[in-house]
Amino acid sequence: MRRPKRDPQEVGEDSSDEKPKRRQRGVPGNVVDVRSVKPEKERGVLVGTIHGEAGSLSGSESLAELERLADTAGVEIAGKALQAVKRIHPATFIGSGKVKEIHDLIAALKANVAIFDDSLSPAQQRNLEAGLGVKVIDRSQLILDIFAQRAFSLEGKLQVELAQLQYLLPRLTRQWAHLSRLGGGVGTRGPGETQLEVDRRRVRERLAALRRRLTEVSRTRGLHRSSRAAVPYATVALVGYTNSGKSTLMNRLTAAGVFVEDKLFATLDPTVRRLKLPSGMIVLLSDTVGFINKLPHGFIDAFKSTLEEVQTADLLLHVVDGSNPLATEQVTVVDRVLDELGVGTTPRIMVLNKVDLLASDQRPASLSEGQCVISARTGEGISPLLERIDRLLQSTRERLDLQLPIGRGDLVAKLHQAGTILREEYHDGGISVSALVPPKLAGQLRKELRQAGARALD
Repeated sequence: MRRPKRDPQEVGEDSSDEKPKRRQRGVPGNVVDVRSVKPEKERGVLVGTIHGEAGSLSGSESLAELERLADTAGVEIAGKALQAVKRIHPATFIGSGKVKEIHDLIAALKANVAIFDDSLSPAQQRNLEAGLGVKVIDRSQLILDIFAQRAFSLEGKLQVELAQLQYLLPRLTRQWAHLSRLGGGVGTRGPGETQLEVDRRRVRERLAALRRRLTEVSRTRGLHRSSRAAVPYATVALVGYTNSGKSTLMNRLTAAGVFVEDKLFATLDPTVRRLKLPSGMIVLLSDTVGFINKLPHGFIDAFKSTLEEVQTADLLLHVVDGSNPLATEQVTVVDRVLDELGVGTTPRIMVLNKVDLLASDQRPASLSEGQCVISARTGEGISPLLERIDRLLQSTRERLDLQLPIGRGDLVAKLHQAGTILREEYHDGGISVSALVPPKLAGQLRKELRQAGARALD
């Protein structure tokens, strides 16, 4: 029997045409959907040390940089602790008395994470978590977390995952501390040990797969470089400490639209754009990931394909935050990393950026031939910088006097595109051309001319 329709006025229901919103499936009316709730911001205590291996920055300066890293990662800084140590404690990195002091500080500040400014061994990390009662991460893990937030390209994501798994592999034991694992010996290998072995094998398999994929990506990037080398423009790479203004300079010079933010490691993926110099010469300008103090060697290995743009560059623009009081120490860190990459002898120009933040009496009184003062934000000093790049690259060019067949207009076009034409004359049966070209193009032209039976009048 069909049920009669009810009159809304009789039962007190809303007579409007608007239908009530349907409740989301699987979410009771009195329960908040966890997918719509933002995770609570972590409160962290920073722990730094002063010892003989502190690097180029002092303990307090390095701790201040760690604070900026934590802020970039989204951690609320509750407190800081700094200790001078004569030797590294093998079990807890810092002494047992300092562990108790930091434990009390964490309890008083109601923090839930301790961030150490140095790299911790798996055993040290495990012992510190037991002694402090909160999650413990080190500088390497913090940087990896920032990289994971900043990686957007396929290559960047693969590199971050590779670095994360390399970091995690020796620390898998800590992941299974909640399972029953007896002291060892015959008959005591429990489920925790079995699961640990399974996880290690899976991580190794994933690492092997990531390395294969990164090899393919690197091969693809190499093909792109080879295609660019077909018309071999000179390549210029922006290098420098993180947050020195490389991406802002990239946008100023090429309108590349690279993401810019006043935080450490704002950009991770490399960008390559064409740049026209005052003489009309075209070069390729690449923006790369910034460097930082205490950057683990494993990170350089993981991001090797990204840093290949630096290794193949004809000229490096070392961008320095001229307003930073630690600029000298940051230059030392960058020089050390460039030496590790094998490009310590590549020609470079030191670009002192952010001079708009300096008073007139704080600006450098004199500059060497290899230095420029600019403000990438306001555009100050950009024209002299481009002229300096132009002069330096012109000085590395070779002069070619060519006698080309009349049908090799393609070579003439290549000279116009990547070189500077000094003389061009057409006569019966041939073309006489004099040009200044990059060394790469000079070698290619000589090879093509030999194959075509033409000649170069060197």
